[in-house]
Amino acid sequence: MKKLIVSALVIGACFLSCKGQEKKEVQRKETLTPEERNKIDPKLTEFWEPKVPRVTPGKNAAAPSDAIVLFDGSNFDSWSQKSSSSVGWRLNDDGSMTVNPKTGGVTSKQTFGSIQLHLEWKSPPKVEGKSGQGLGNSGVFLQGRYEVQVLDNIDNETYSNGQVGSVYKQSIPLAMASVPTGEWNTYDIIFHQPEFTQHGEVSKKATITVLHNGILVQDHFEIQGPTEYKGPPIYKAHGKAPIHLQAHGDLVSYRNIWVREL
Repeated sequence: MKKLIVSALVIGACFLSCKGQEKKEVQRKETLTPEERNKIDPKLTEFWEPKVPRVTPGKNAAAPSDAIVLFDGSNFDSWSQKSSSSVGWRLNDDGSMTVNPKTGGVTSKQTFGSIQLHLEWKSPPKVEGKSGQGLGNSGVFLQGRYEVQVLDNIDNETYSNGQVGSVYKQSIPLAMASVPTGEWNTYDIIFHQPEFTQHGEVSKKATITVLHNGILVQDHFEIQGPTEYKGPPIYKAHGKAPIHLQAHGDLVSYRNIWVREL
């Protein structure tokens, strides 16, 4: 059998395994005929190391086996508030917690970089006289800076880059996927933290993907800087930082909050 020659017009293709821990180099042509492809040993593109870590999924929306559980309904041990030595939000019998507007937002004691975050939230029942940004308003702040908006937009219009599922004042959601007022919503968020040079300049912007009730509403959006109410976003160098849940004056409730570090 004639030996397959792949030296002419050949470039090296580097096939990388998970996290770049191992690599193999395979010579390939820009194009291959079916006959040439059939002669290639399939083992050249098979990886056995590193072994993929096993994660056991949670049942009935419970946290997976490798998650850091930040709130399971039993206590506030993973949270703090600037205004008080203890958390002033209400701990409910159904395993949720509800904003106390008088004490401000809550902040995770643990700091995080890039993460997968799951949480569930619901807006309060309709309140007469409230509309726009004043109806069921809260927010999930990644690293205390980058907000995914929480808002009741059922029959309640507001500016598109400030509605539920938006990266506040930066990215309009791809869909409005809320359940009816007072029912539980889910957010599943994939966040990759920004990177900075030794001089404090941003070298890689943060990115975020958001699923709202299983619907993709943010698709690997490149965050332009901290989400600001007024003015443009401007990056300032930082490291790992906590998750913050906003108190905006409305009785929004949260439950089942967990994180997987990426």
